[in-house]
Amino acid sequence: MYSSEESPLLEGDRIHIPDELNSVYSRFSKTQKNVVVLTVSFAGLLPMFVTGTFVPSIPQIAHDLGSTGAAVSLAVSLSVFANAIGGLVWAAYSSFYGRRPMYLWGMPILCIGSFGVAASTSLGWLLFWRFVQAFGCAGGVSVGAAAIGDIYRVEQRGTAIGTFFGACLLGVTLSPIAGGAAAYYWSWRSLQWSLGLWGLIEMIFIYLFLPETSYSHSGGIRQLTTPFNFVWINPFSSIWLLRSPNIMAVTLANTSAMVTEYVLLIPIAYTIGARYHISNEALIGACFLPSGVGNFIASPIAGRLSDVMIEKWKARREGIRVPEDRLRAALVGGLLVPLSVCLSGLTTMYIAGPSGLVLNLLCFFMNGIGMEFVLTPIGSYNVDVLQSRSAEVIAAVTAFRAIILAPVTAAVLPSIETLGLVATNGVATMIAILGYGLIVLTIRYGDRMRAWVDVGYTVMD
Repeated sequence: MYSSEESPLLEGDRIHIPDELNSVYSRFSKTQKNVVVLTVSFAGLLPMFVTGTFVPSIPQIAHDLGSTGAAVSLAVSLSVFANAIGGLVWAAYSSFYGRRPMYLWGMPILCIGSFGVAASTSLGWLLFWRFVQAFGCAGGVSVGAAAIGDIYRVEQRGTAIGTFFGACLLGVTLSPIAGGAAAYYWSWRSLQWSLGLWGLIEMIFIYLFLPETSYSHSGGIRQLTTPFNFVWINPFSSIWLLRSPNIMAVTLANTSAMVTEYVLLIPIAYTIGARYHISNEALIGACFLPSGVGNFIASPIAGRLSDVMIEKWKARREGIRVPEDRLRAALVGGLLVPLSVCLSGLTTMYIAGPSGLVLNLLCFFMNGIGMEFVLTPIGSYNVDVLQSRSAEVIAAVTAFRAIILAPVTAAVLPSIETLGLVATNGVATMIAILGYGLIVLTIRYGDRMRAWVDVGYTVMD
């Protein structure tokens, strides 16, 4: 039998879901599932606000602490690193103790960190408390995506995770505006106190409304340890999942997309702000809005489209499901990622005045849409192929991405100063094109790649 896009390369390597496992998806009613999505989405918003509100406040923080913008910007890289480490810890323990306890343990740490940031009197203390703050909320995305994977079938999962990502990414839209407005009209310290208060409210909300969603992947419902006994789990063991060629390929692909967003948004005060004479922190924060709106609009659409691709190609193969079909949704909008970052660099360099600003904002919107057409199908795909370790694989991907993005964050401004804006955006464009190519290769050779290394892929029917 010859191989084609309508037949898996390795017939014995198909992914199947046993019928007895399907019963776990009927534990919750539609309303209960909606409440779970709503609750974890609000928890997922917090990491976005912790990061996004900080960037527009950097000049004011630097002035208040008697430091420099470059030095204070280290807190951004440090929070990315803390998110990576924290995500691994919360994900690893969520696979043992369940999803709900991780939220109830993490939120107090977030609150303490937020209050510490607000009270910081030196750069050293600011960096320390930023690490604590980011660590506490680091499980918001990985544990939230895993909780949704626990309760939705494969054919519905992309839509649900897309909705979750879209809701979380409201933070990308709103947090820079909130951070800029707070810096200009209020105080960056007051904003940090507010984040701590939000964490307290979120903890109460989770305690009241979030049920335990995890279950035993042998088919039964998970029974939590009673009484509580602490068990040491190596959080870094999740990183070993990245030896899967499939997981590594799509991880590199979504990391390449994230690089373009960082290149566009991190230096925005020194690129868009300087070029178009915008000095008001609130207006600089508002320039993040098109990217976030693009994220918010595209995420549920991309999630739904990935579900459609699963069903469409399953029908073409007469009932055979191949998980890489979900990635076909990324081919639709994924090319907007390199296109947007390339056009933005050229526009900023060569088009002055209001026209240049408007075109840049359109590029940010395009980048936001393209980003979600890459990230959402990939996130759902990772949960599909490693359902039993879904939180851990999402955390491992996030950690690896952070290892790459932390130095990228620190290098963007020096690169623009040394190479120039067009050259820096050109490098990001080439990286994004390579990432797109990895998605194409994974779609075409996914079965064969999974056969190279078995990391405990989900057995589905």
